[in-house]
Amino acid sequence: MIIVTGAAGFIGSRLARRLNKDGFNDLILVDDFSRPDKTSNYEGLTYSQKVDRKDFHAWLRDNENHVQFLFHLGARTDTTEKNVELFNELNLNYSKELWNLCVEFGIAMVYASSAATYGDGSLGYSDSHEIIEKLIPLNPYGESKNNFDKWALQQKRAPYFFAGLKFFNVYGPHENHKNRMASVVLHTFRQVTSTGKMKLFRSHRDDYADGHQTRDFIFVDDVCDVCIFMMHGRLSVPNGLYNLGSGKGRTFNDLVKSTFYAMNLKPVIEFIDTPLDIRDTYQYFTEADLTKLRNAGYTKDFTSLEDGIQDYVKNYLANLRP
Repeated sequence: MIIVTGAAGFIGSRLARRLNKDGFNDLILVDDFSRPDKTSNYEGLTYSQKVDRKDFHAWLRDNENHVQFLFHLGARTDTTEKNVELFNELNLNYSKELWNLCVEFGIAMVYASSAATYGDGSLGYSDSHEIIEKLIPLNPYGESKNNFDKWALQQKRAPYFFAGLKFFNVYGPHENHKNRMASVVLHTFRQVTSTGKMKLFRSHRDDYADGHQTRDFIFVDDVCDVCIFMMHGRLSVPNGLYNLGSGKGRTFNDLVKSTFYAMNLKPVIEFIDTPLDIRDTYQYFTEADLTKLRNAGYTKDFTSLEDGIQDYVKNYLANLRP
């Protein structure tokens, strides 16, 4: 059995689909399956069982002898959420208990960390374990992810294999339910479809022109490739934290223009003020240092922003038009 937590969500459901494609059908899907807007994400998957996240720890104790691998991708991912206790419950304590169960039962584990742990980027974007204690995330979500990373690295007992993947800005199919937290590709497609133009946040810093705020955008299928690599390489890949981005920062102008071009339209972009509730915690630059991932043996090229958006728009989003 292979477990995927967050299986009704964006990356988890895409990973489960990829596992099916690779011939892994004995899957255990874990999530809160009560949201109807997520149902389409896991429809059509081949799996053995769905388990509600609140029942999962007990389920694992009863079924651990059948489990080969755990992908722990379930989390509260809203970067605007201010409820620290909610993050402590869902992102920190839940993950700690899963870690301890993996140690107890000898289960290998890949879990989702985040580039939000890097805060304003003043310490760079190296996934070296030496800087983890020094990082200052900009919001409670990033804090919860960094707190678990710190806790994991402090443990004397660890799963025989673990990898914490620091996801950068992931985009691609199955993110329709994410609303405000969806990728700018999806927001652009929706806005252009309804209004013919796209509104981007203007820069509130003198050193960045409007639209030149930069992110490391990574296509979700590349994320799945790395997850599968970690599973197959669990006996040879070193334990620890790994950046998971494309390794190339691109501007929001690049992204939006590529989305217009994929829709066969001329770009029309307007700039609006960044909302006050996120303005002070807004990242202006991210770019993954992939040295550690490459040294671990992952050699595959990452999908270019242009190719990823073409695939996403033409083979998925275009089919969702009303």
